[in-house]
Amino acid sequence: MSEARIALVTGASRSVGKGIALALGSQGWTVYVTARRQGPLEETAGSVTERGGRGIAVQCDHRDDDQITALFASVADEQGGRLDLLVNNVWAAPKGFAGFTEKFWQRPLSDWDTLIGVGLRAHYVASVYAAQLMVARGSGLIANISSFGTRGHLHSVLYGMSKAGLDKMAADMAVELGGTGVSALSLWPGLVKNEVMQGFMDRGLDNFQGFPLANAETPEFIGRVIAALAGDPDIAARSGRTLITAETALDYGVTDIEGNQPDSHRELFGGGPLY
Repeated sequence: MSEARIALVTGASRSVGKGIALALGSQGWTVYVTARRQGPLEETAGSVTERGGRGIAVQCDHRDDDQITALFASVADEQGGRLDLLVNNVWAAPKGFAGFTEKFWQRPLSDWDTLIGVGLRAHYVASVYAAQLMVARGSGLIANISSFGTRGHLHSVLYGMSKAGLDKMAADMAVELGGTGVSALSLWPGLVKNEVMQGFMDRGLDNFQGFPLANAETPEFIGRVIAALAGDPDIAARSGRTLITAETALDYGVTDIEGNQPDSHRELFGGGPLY
Protein backbone atom coordinates (compact mmCIF):
# COMPACT_ATOMS: atom_id res chain seq x y z
CA MET A 1 0.00 0.00 0.00
CA SER A 2 1.44 3.37 -1.04
CA GLU A 3 2.13 6.03 1.55
CA ALA A 4 -0.69 8.55 1.89
CA ARG A 5 0.00 12.01 0.51
CA ILE A 6 -0.26 14.91 2.94
CA ALA A 7 -2.18 18.10 2.22
CA LEU A 8 -3.04 21.23 4.15
CA VAL A 9 -6.12 23.17 3.05
CA THR A 10 -6.67 26.48 4.82
CA GLY A 11 -10.13 27.89 5.34
CA ALA A 12 -11.80 24.52 4.87
CA SER A 13 -14.93 24.65 7.03
CA ARG A 14 -17.16 25.40 4.03
CA SER A 15 -17.35 26.39 0.36
CA VAL A 16 -14.24 26.03 -1.80
CA GLY A 17 -11.92 24.90 0.98
CA LYS A 18 -14.29 22.18 2.12
CA GLY A 19 -14.85 20.96 -1.42
CA ILE A 20 -11.12 20.75 -2.06
CA ALA A 21 -10.60 18.78 1.15
CA LEU A 22 -13.39 16.34 0.25
CA ALA A 23 -12.05 15.79 -3.26
CA LEU A 24 -8.60 15.03 -1.87
CA GLY A 25 -10.10 12.72 0.73
CA SER A 26 -11.84 10.79 -2.03
CA GLN A 27 -8.40 10.08 -3.48
CA GLY A 28 -7.00 8.84 -0.18
CA TRP A 29 -5.09 11.93 0.93
CA THR A 30 -4.43 12.80 4.55
CA VAL A 31 -5.82 16.32 4.74
CA TYR A 32 -5.20 18.88 7.44
CA VAL A 33 -8.02 21.43 7.40
CA THR A 34 -8.11 24.77 9.20
CA ALA A 35 -10.69 27.35 10.19
CA ARG A 36 -11.55 29.48 13.20
CA ARG A 37 -14.74 27.62 14.09
CA GLN A 38 -14.16 24.13 15.44
CA GLY A 39 -17.64 22.65 14.83
CA PRO A 40 -17.86 23.02 11.03
CA LEU A 41 -14.16 22.20 10.79
CA GLU A 42 -14.65 18.87 12.55
CA GLU A 43 -17.48 18.11 10.14
CA THR A 44 -15.16 18.67 7.18
CA ALA A 45 -12.45 16.48 8.69
CA GLY A 46 -14.99 13.74 9.39
CA SER A 47 -16.26 13.86 5.82
CA VAL A 48 -12.71 13.59 4.48
CA THR A 49 -12.26 10.42 6.52
CA GLU A 50 -15.60 9.04 5.36
CA ARG A 51 -14.44 9.53 1.77
CA GLY A 52 -11.50 7.21 2.34
CA GLY A 53 -8.83 9.72 3.32
CA ARG A 54 -7.88 10.97 6.75
CA GLY A 55 -9.17 14.33 7.89
CA ILE A 56 -7.35 16.24 10.63
CA ALA A 57 -8.98 19.41 11.98
CA VAL A 58 -6.73 22.15 13.34
CA GLN A 59 -8.44 25.24 14.68
CA CYS A 60 -6.39 28.20 13.47
CA ASP A 61 -6.92 31.94 13.18
CA HIS A 62 -4.78 32.86 10.19
CA ARG A 63 -4.60 36.47 11.36
CA ASP A 64 -2.20 35.23 14.05
CA ASP A 65 1.28 34.28 12.83
CA ASP A 66 1.95 32.31 15.99
CA GLN A 67 -1.02 30.06 15.30
CA ILE A 68 0.19 29.46 11.74
CA THR A 69 3.65 28.64 13.09
CA ALA A 70 2.14 26.13 15.51
CA LEU A 71 0.04 24.61 12.74
CA PHE A 72 3.04 23.81 10.57
CA ALA A 73 5.01 22.59 13.56
CA SER A 74 2.24 20.08 14.21
CA VAL A 75 2.17 18.92 10.60
CA ALA A 76 5.95 18.52 10.57
CA ASP A 77 5.97 16.62 13.85
CA GLU A 78 3.09 14.31 13.02
CA GLN A 79 4.10 13.59 9.42
CA GLY A 80 7.86 13.35 9.77
CA GLY A 81 8.39 16.65 7.98
CA ARG A 82 6.29 15.64 4.99
CA LEU A 83 3.86 18.00 3.26
CA ASP A 84 2.97 17.36 -0.37
CA LEU A 85 0.39 20.08 -0.97
CA LEU A 86 -0.57 23.43 0.49
CA VAL A 87 -3.82 25.01 -0.72
CA ASN A 88 -3.98 28.66 0.30
CA ASN A 89 -7.71 29.31 0.48
CA VAL A 90 -8.46 31.03 3.79
CA TRP A 91 -10.39 34.27 3.42
CA ALA A 92 -12.15 36.69 5.74
CA ALA A 93 -14.99 39.03 4.85
CA PRO A 94 -14.51 42.69 5.76
CA LYS A 95 -16.45 44.02 8.73
CA GLY A 96 -20.00 44.79 7.73
CA PHE A 97 -19.65 42.77 4.53
CA ALA A 98 -22.76 43.06 2.40
CA GLY A 99 -21.80 42.09 -1.11
CA PHE A 100 -19.19 44.83 -1.62
CA THR A 101 -21.88 47.30 -2.61
CA GLU A 102 -20.03 50.41 -1.39
CA LYS A 103 -17.16 52.25 -3.10
CA PHE A 104 -13.67 52.04 -1.66
CA TRP A 105 -13.77 55.58 -0.25
CA GLN A 106 -16.98 54.75 1.57
CA ARG A 107 -15.46 51.73 3.30
CA PRO A 108 -13.46 51.70 6.56
CA LEU A 109 -9.69 51.39 6.27
CA SER A 110 -9.94 48.25 8.41
CA ASP A 111 -11.05 46.39 5.25
CA TRP A 112 -7.31 46.13 4.58
CA ASP A 113 -6.86 43.94 7.64
CA THR A 114 -9.15 41.23 6.29
CA LEU A 115 -8.82 41.41 2.52
CA ILE A 116 -5.06 41.93 2.52
CA GLY A 117 -4.08 40.72 5.99
CA VAL A 118 -5.89 37.39 5.63
CA GLY A 119 -6.54 37.25 1.90
CA LEU A 120 -2.90 37.80 0.97
CA ARG A 121 -0.49 38.03 3.89
CA ALA A 122 -1.70 34.86 5.63
CA HIS A 123 -1.11 32.96 2.38
CA TYR A 124 2.44 34.25 2.22
CA VAL A 125 3.12 33.19 5.81
CA ALA A 126 1.73 29.71 5.16
CA SER A 127 3.76 29.43 1.95
CA VAL A 128 6.99 30.26 3.78
CA TYR A 129 6.48 27.44 6.25
CA ALA A 130 5.26 25.02 3.59
CA ALA A 131 8.26 25.73 1.38
CA GLN A 132 10.62 25.00 4.27
CA LEU A 133 9.15 21.50 4.59
CA MET A 134 8.80 20.86 0.86
CA VAL A 135 12.23 22.06 -0.25
CA ALA A 136 13.86 19.87 2.39
CA ARG A 137 12.14 16.85 0.81
CA GLY A 138 12.60 18.01 -2.78
CA SER A 139 8.93 17.93 -3.77
CA GLY A 140 5.60 19.62 -3.22
CA LEU A 141 3.00 22.01 -4.61
CA ILE A 142 1.76 25.35 -3.29
CA ALA A 143 -1.57 26.37 -4.84
CA ASN A 144 -3.25 29.73 -4.31
CA ILE A 145 -7.00 30.10 -4.77
CA SER A 146 -7.17 33.36 -6.66
CA SER A 147 -9.86 34.91 -8.86
CA PHE A 148 -10.80 36.54 -12.12
CA GLY A 149 -10.76 39.66 -9.93
CA THR A 150 -7.15 39.96 -11.05
CA ARG A 151 -8.31 40.47 -14.63
CA GLY A 152 -11.23 42.84 -14.10
CA HIS A 153 -13.03 44.68 -11.33
CA LEU A 154 -14.78 42.20 -9.07
CA HIS A 155 -16.27 42.99 -5.65
CA SER A 156 -13.88 45.74 -4.53
CA VAL A 157 -10.53 47.45 -4.99
CA LEU A 158 -8.92 45.54 -2.13
CA TYR A 159 -10.36 42.23 -3.31
CA GLY A 160 -8.71 42.70 -6.70
CA MET A 161 -5.45 43.79 -5.11
CA SER A 162 -5.32 40.70 -2.94
CA LYS A 163 -5.98 38.33 -5.83
CA ALA A 164 -3.46 40.02 -8.12
CA GLY A 165 -0.97 39.71 -5.28
CA LEU A 166 -1.58 35.96 -5.06
CA ASP A 167 -0.88 35.53 -8.77
CA LYS A 168 2.32 37.56 -8.61
CA MET A 169 3.34 35.71 -5.44
CA ALA A 170 3.04 32.34 -7.19
CA ALA A 171 4.97 33.60 -10.21
CA ASP A 172 7.86 34.93 -8.15
CA MET A 173 7.92 32.02 -5.72
CA ALA A 174 8.28 29.70 -8.72
CA VAL A 175 11.41 31.58 -9.78
CA GLU A 176 13.03 31.14 -6.37
CA LEU A 177 11.80 27.53 -6.09
CA GLY A 178 13.33 26.63 -9.45
CA GLY A 179 15.33 23.44 -9.24
CA THR A 180 14.05 22.47 -5.80
CA GLY A 181 11.32 20.09 -6.96
CA VAL A 182 8.65 22.37 -5.45
CA SER A 183 6.11 24.16 -7.64
CA ALA A 184 3.79 27.11 -7.05
CA LEU A 185 0.78 28.23 -9.02
CA SER A 186 -2.42 30.25 -8.79
CA LEU A 187 -5.93 29.17 -9.75
CA TRP A 188 -8.93 31.10 -11.01
CA PRO A 189 -12.21 29.25 -10.36
CA GLY A 190 -15.30 30.42 -12.14
CA LEU A 191 -18.61 31.00 -10.41
CA VAL A 192 -18.71 28.47 -7.58
CA LYS A 193 -21.87 26.62 -6.61
CA ASN A 194 -21.19 26.84 -2.88
CA GLU A 195 -23.68 26.89 -0.03
CA VAL A 196 -24.75 30.47 -0.72
CA MET A 197 -25.21 29.92 -4.46
CA GLN A 198 -27.09 26.69 -3.84
CA GLY A 199 -29.44 28.66 -1.62
CA PHE A 200 -30.09 31.06 -4.50
CA MET A 201 -30.86 28.13 -6.79
CA ASP A 202 -33.21 26.61 -4.22
CA ARG A 203 -35.12 29.91 -4.30
CA GLY A 204 -35.47 29.69 -8.07
CA LEU A 205 -32.67 32.02 -9.17
CA ASP A 206 -30.79 30.93 -12.28
CA ASN A 207 -27.96 33.47 -12.33
CA PHE A 208 -25.75 35.52 -10.04
CA GLN A 209 -24.80 39.00 -11.21
CA GLY A 210 -25.23 37.86 -14.80
CA PHE A 211 -23.38 34.55 -14.45
CA PRO A 212 -25.53 31.43 -15.06
CA LEU A 213 -25.70 29.09 -12.08
CA ALA A 214 -26.65 25.94 -13.98
CA ASN A 215 -23.09 25.10 -15.02
CA ALA A 216 -21.25 26.75 -12.13
CA GLU A 217 -18.35 24.85 -10.58
CA THR A 218 -18.92 22.85 -7.43
CA PRO A 219 -16.26 23.26 -4.74
CA GLU A 220 -15.28 19.62 -5.27
CA PHE A 221 -14.57 20.30 -8.94
CA ILE A 222 -11.84 22.70 -7.90
CA GLY A 223 -10.45 20.02 -5.61
CA ARG A 224 -10.43 17.49 -8.42
CA VAL A 225 -8.41 19.89 -10.57
CA ILE A 226 -5.92 20.48 -7.75
CA ALA A 227 -5.57 16.74 -7.16
CA ALA A 228 -4.79 16.27 -10.86
CA LEU A 229 -2.18 19.01 -10.75
CA ALA A 230 -0.59 17.58 -7.61
CA GLY A 231 -0.36 14.18 -9.26
CA ASP A 232 1.20 15.44 -12.48
CA PRO A 233 4.86 14.34 -12.71
CA ASP A 234 5.45 17.28 -15.07
CA ILE A 235 3.89 19.90 -12.78
CA ALA A 236 7.14 21.90 -12.81
CA ALA A 237 6.28 22.97 -16.36
CA ARG A 238 3.26 24.82 -14.99
CA SER A 239 5.00 26.31 -11.96
CA GLY A 240 4.54 30.07 -11.69
CA ARG A 241 1.51 30.12 -13.92
CA THR A 242 -2.04 31.29 -13.23
CA LEU A 243 -4.53 28.67 -14.38
CA ILE A 244 -8.29 28.72 -14.98
CA THR A 245 -9.80 25.68 -13.28
CA ALA A 246 -12.34 24.96 -16.04
CA GLU A 247 -9.63 25.00 -18.71
CA THR A 248 -7.12 23.01 -16.67
CA ALA A 249 -9.82 20.39 -16.08
CA LEU A 250 -9.96 19.79 -19.83
CA ASP A 251 -6.20 19.20 -19.90
CA TYR A 252 -6.51 16.44 -17.31
CA GLY A 253 -9.90 15.00 -18.31
CA VAL A 254 -11.49 16.16 -15.06
CA THR A 255 -15.26 16.63 -14.85
CA ASP A 256 -17.51 17.99 -12.14
CA ILE A 257 -19.38 15.71 -9.75
CA GLU A 258 -22.33 15.29 -12.12
CA GLY A 259 -20.11 14.62 -15.13
CA ASN A 260 -20.54 18.10 -16.58
CA GLN A 261 -17.77 20.41 -17.77
CA PRO A 262 -18.01 23.90 -16.22
CA ASP A 263 -17.46 26.89 -18.48
CA SER A 264 -14.39 29.09 -18.48
CA HIS A 265 -15.09 32.78 -17.78
CA ARG A 266 -12.02 33.94 -19.71
CA GLU A 267 -13.99 35.70 -22.45
CA LEU A 268 -16.36 37.32 -19.95
CA PHE A 269 -13.33 38.99 -18.39
CA GLY A 270 -11.81 40.26 -21.61
CA GLY A 271 -10.19 37.16 -23.11
CA GLY A 272 -6.51 37.09 -23.92
CA PRO A 273 -3.65 35.54 -21.97
CA LEU A 274 -3.61 35.18 -18.21
CA TYR A 275 -1.06 36.67 -15.86
